[in-house]
Amino acid sequence: MKRIDWKIWLGVALVVVSAATYGIHYAIFRDSRHIFIYMVGDIAFVPIEVLMVVLIVHRLLDSRERRARLEKLNMVIGAFFGEIGTKLLTYISDLDPRLDAMRKELIVRNNWDDKEFDRVSKIITKYDYGVKINAQNLLDMKQLLIERMEFLIRMFENPILLEHENFTDLLRAVFHLADELASRDDVTGLPDTDMMHLTGDTNRAYGILAQMWLEYMEHLKDNYPYLFSLAMRTNPFDKSASPVVMG
Repeated sequence: MKRIDWKIWLGVALVVVSAATYGIHYAIFRDSRHIFIYMVGDIAFVPIEVLMVVLIVHRLLDSRERRARLEKLNMVIGAFFGEIGTKLLTYISDLDPRLDAMRKELIVRNNWDDKEFDRVSKIITKYDYGVKINAQNLLDMKQLLIERMEFLIRMFENPILLEHENFTDLLRAVFHLADELASRDDVTGLPDTDMMHLTGDTNRAYGILAQMWLEYMEHLKDNYPYLFSLAMRTNPFDKSASPVVMG
């Protein structure tokens, strides 16, 4: 025989207690009219209670749970940039011959507000990412990515990534670049067509990396000043960046 759920037993017990309480009330006061007046009033209030629980309490709990999930997601994003994202963005951005024209826009400061982040976000969204790569660049990126392939795979296994489509796209772009490079035993002496293909893969990862990096910097500034301080000192777009705190 299938075991009855404890919630059913609890519901039956509560109904029995309620009926017993009404019985005691009637036994003492012998006033069924008074009992039914309050019973109908209580039943009439039930829809309002349901409304409050479903639309207000549930929404508050859902909002709190969503914030907790986003906080965990930002921890994952932080791990990504700490392990590989910042290094990869630093290397790729140095291969961009036109970056100097907008480099100063990407030097994030303590006094940046939401409007400034939005302004720069629009700039890097419209920016035409165009790196120039050679065989040595491919070798360097291949080594960097292959060494962290296991880390990237573990990132993909994290179910919390479903909460952030842009970060999922970033991981997919970086992993694809790593997979392309790993698939070639020798990245030297490649034909121009293949170099063009790998350049396109690099630019795809470059663009999404830059946008995700700026979004993460804004999150750090708003929530973790001490982490933001280190992120500013290791800015991948700042040629003078140094983790050492200067006077």
